[in-house]
Amino acid sequence: MSLPSYEVRVAEDAADREACFALRTEVFVREQGVPEDLEYDEYDAVAVHLLAVREDGIALGTGRLLYGEAAASKTGGDPSVGSLGRLAVAARARGLGVGAALVRAVEEAARARGLAAVDLHAQTHALGFYERLGYRAYGPVYPEAGIPHRAMRRPV
Repeated sequence: MSLPSYEVRVAEDAADREACFALRTEVFVREQGVPEDLEYDEYDAVAVHLLAVREDGIALGTGRLLYGEAAASKTGGDPSVGSLGRLAVAARARGLGVGAALVRAVEEAARARGLAAVDLHAQTHALGFYERLGYRAYGPVYPEAGIPHRAMRRPV
């Protein structure tokens, strides 16, 4: 069985951004019960949004990169570190490598902006996924939107 072909790209236009937000609603709000007012924030306006989309136009996953002042509260204030967040893969696309491709695309976007590392706040059930991609956990487990998380970082 062949895997469906997809690309990961920066969400440049309104339709791409709407697809990103729809995926986040599907995964975080509907599946995980995150309140919608916590899922969407002021950083969405300044983030670099990435979108994984199948060749037939079906959106498969999304993630975002914060950098500069927008990332400061999430990275300990280090301007050389970006923040990967809101990584969501549709149930229909899990296990196809979409999540890893999105992480690598966020890292590439971070490198293109001169950043030295990427931080993220991982749900604890996903620590192994990020560890396989080279991220290392630090600090204690803490709740975010009622879900246990742990901070992680990887040089890019």
